[in-house]
Amino acid sequence: MPAVPIAAPTIEPGLQPGPDSGLRSAEPSYGGPVRVAFVGKGGAGKSSIAGVFARLLARDGAQVLALDSDPMPGLAYSLGVPNRETGIPAEAVEEYEDDSGRRRHRLRAGLDAGAAIELYSTVSPDGVRLLQLGKTRGVKGENSLSHQGYQAILDALQKQRSAEPDSTGSLADWAVVGDLPGGTRQPFFGWGRFARTILVVVEPTPASLLSGRRLARLAEKASAPHVVAIANKTREEADADLVQARTGLQVIGEVPFDPAQREADRRGVALLDLDSDSPMVAAVTRLVSTLSAKEPVR
Repeated sequence: MPAVPIAAPTIEPGLQPGPDSGLRSAEPSYGGPVRVAFVGKGGAGKSSIAGVFARLLARDGAQVLALDSDPMPGLAYSLGVPNRETGIPAEAVEEYEDDSGRRRHRLRAGLDAGAAIELYSTVSPDGVRLLQLGKTRGVKGENSLSHQGYQAILDALQKQRSAEPDSTGSLADWAVVGDLPGGTRQPFFGWGRFARTILVVVEPTPASLLSGRRLARLAEKASAPHVVAIANKTREEADADLVQARTGLQVIGEVPFDPAQREADRRGVALLDLDSDSPMVAAVTRLVSTLSAKEPVR
């Protein structure tokens, strides 16, 4: 069936869901650079959407940092850069003792998070900076220092997001697009702590709908970030409504099934470099516009 682009559902900032609906309302307060994280069941298409989203956001003039926390290398391909999987070098991290005598890690003296991003990220097409977690090597994780450096940058982004003092202020203007590991726990257990909005990518399939519903239940906790859904790979007019009804999450965007994305995956290239006029690109363009204007401030 040919892909048919469908207009994204209208957002209702004042929406008050019924007591039994499980639907989270959109937040009424907006502003600041976009800080989003994409999550979903493996294969749902979160990395593909995140890469297109980051590049389109940069084309709109934003200074964009793309964070790849997923062990699978999807984000690099969707951005159009070689997948290095190297992460932050161990020499960028130092060990120290906190006030309780506990051994911890931080970026080495003289290296703040902004400088680390400039040094260790890859410049992608349209100027997007890609920073990768790096893949665990060996049974004892020989690159654990690299992972600690990545976590230090997430900590700095979290402090800046929540208006806590940042040592340099150098992160204030970054728009951040994260690709989280596939699954249902990552947004609420540290990996998405930099984000103001979590975007759950859901296909209209039983397994993906179940994953989306599990994420929605975690989102009901008071400490959770703002969580909404994107209906992906839709083919029927009712698919977005199905995703919203079955997950309990507000669907703020719909991305149709697009053969061009499948071809981009087959070639290992970015969709924007293969077909910038495809239905998926048009749908993500609408999503960028929606979130640039309406992302909630936490």
